[in-house]
Amino acid sequence: MSFEIQTYGEPDADTLLIQMVDDHDLEVIENEVAFIRELSGGPHFCLKTVKVRSWNRDLSPWTAPAVFGSEDFGDGAAESLQFLKDTVLPCLSDKREKSFEKIYIGGYSLAGLFALWTGYQTDWFDGIAAVSPSIWFPDFTRYMMENRIRTDAVYLSLGDREERTKNPVMSQVGDKIREAESILKKEGKECILEWNKGNHFKEPDLRTAKGFAWLMNR
Repeated sequence: MSFEIQTYGEPDADTLLIQMVDDHDLEVIENEVAFIRELSGGPHFCLKTVKVRSWNRDLSPWTAPAVFGSEDFGDGAAESLQFLKDTVLPCLSDKREKSFEKIYIGGYSLAGLFALWTGYQTDWFDGIAAVSPSIWFPDFTRYMMENRIRTDAVYLSLGDREERTKNPVMSQVGDKIREAESILKKEGKECILEWNKGNHFKEPDLRTAKGFAWLMNR
């Protein structure tokens, strides 16, 4: 198993940011890095992007039928998380000896859902940025209610027009992300839900940067 890893920012920084990406994310990644620097006040950070091979498979926690197009969702998230442990985070075999002071994971859309899901699998991450996440994913908020997240800080965001869709599954995204915020706050987690102007496809680079910057500025 192999994904393409690229490094941005300062490799020797104390803060590590991890983001699962596709080609569209990489087209604007330099903008995102610049936005992170601007919004976080310029602290040093290292961003590692991990380009997935199959978006719907590699980032899905369990199988689900297609909600747009014809491609079903797979169950490759566990395999992807194992790849992060073995390749991106070998320093975390013992978290007390990690070489980074802070490690955050974030992502956009289905990668945002994946980032949120990882918080229920491991305590490796000091915070999670789930940016315009696919929180409509079948049974995910029920999974959140039945389990407990293992990180202390979660950034959630959504575009204010994302729930205005005729797709019956995806139109639930607004209600689901409000529910997710409520679940996390009831657990005593530091959680924010930020609403952005526009639909799902507007300014993903800026939105993702805002999530990482919020975590870094806490």
